Amino acid sequence: MSITNLFWVFLGGGAGSMLRYGMSWYIPESGGFPWATFWTNLLSCLLIGWLLAVAPVLNETTRILLITGFCGGLSTFSTFSRETMQLLQRGEWLVALTYVLASVLIGLAVVFVAWTSLQRS
Repeated sequence: MSITNLFWVFLGGGAGSMLRYGMSWYIPESGGFPWATFWTNLLSCLLIGWLLAVAPVLNETTRILLITGFCGGLSTFSTFSRETMQLLQRGEWLVALTYVLASVLIGLAVVFVAWTSLQRS
């Protein structure tokens, strides 16, 4: 680990976090479902799928900046966990279960599709 690599993680993470924050302002919650976090996580899954597909041709700095930093800052697993806990505490078990299953299963599918689409190119 080097100071330079930490800087790239910091820079990418800050940019990803800013995008996540911006998305939370523009995507409304509806029916108690945390749509902003859901879509932000799926966007992060899509980006990381593409980036993992092209990672062999990226230099280390770019991988650290985009994969570790940007996608790490954009991904909102801690927020996802908090929102799920809040749904459970309010007794909204079906919404919580739907949120967890949709986020995980669709997220995995998005990573797979993004990764394989670039592998075939």
